[in-house]
Amino acid sequence: MAKIQPLPSSPCSISSSDDHQQGRQAYTLWMKSLVFNGNGCAVYGPDGAVAFRVDNYGCRGGREVLFMDRAGNALIRIRRKGGMFRRWEVCRCTHDGGEGDEATPWFSVRRAEKGGAAVTMHDGAGTCYTMDGCSRKPEYRIRDVDGMVVAEVARKQTAAGVVLGDDVLTLTVGPEVGHLLVLGLVAVRGLMNGSM
Repeated sequence: MAKIQPLPSSPCSISSSDDHQQGRQAYTLWMKSLVFNGNGCAVYGPDGAVAFRVDNYGCRGGREVLFMDRAGNALIRIRRKGGMFRRWEVCRCTHDGGEGDEATPWFSVRRAEKGGAAVTMHDGAGTCYTMDGCSRKPEYRIRDVDGMVVAEVARKQTAAGVVLGDDVLTLTVGPEVGHLLVLGLVAVRGLMNGSM
């Protein structure tokens, strides 16, 4: 598998206390598929190895996308639901994500005011997270119901301070939210703005 050189994570405004900074984790997102002629993205862990990948084997912006671990096992299935109010339904896969496998509804995402998005959990908790600015800009934040930033996406910078292209991003996730949930939200945002 492909491997990138891990870099120290850049300072982030997720939390200023030392206790919270210890639980933060940084991922590198490359908004390109690892599959030739595919659409998706690759997620690299702090060790520089591929941790997850998202692939859409159909056309760009297809109706179904699979979020997989490094071994290719489907963890999340994302489906676009049409109609007047377009939304994305996200389910957890129980096996390999095949058509016959069970998938447990997890959350849905819909566009909100000012170019953002609202996340509704299927466990009855209502709107729990929001994403700022789901426009074509690569920088955005994910906030919880209280408005606290729990994850942040920004363009990746090298140790020398060189900012990389729009398709290479750094995702910093705070300790107070599940990493798989945040990674699923990042994949949905990529579908929403057409970058995957």
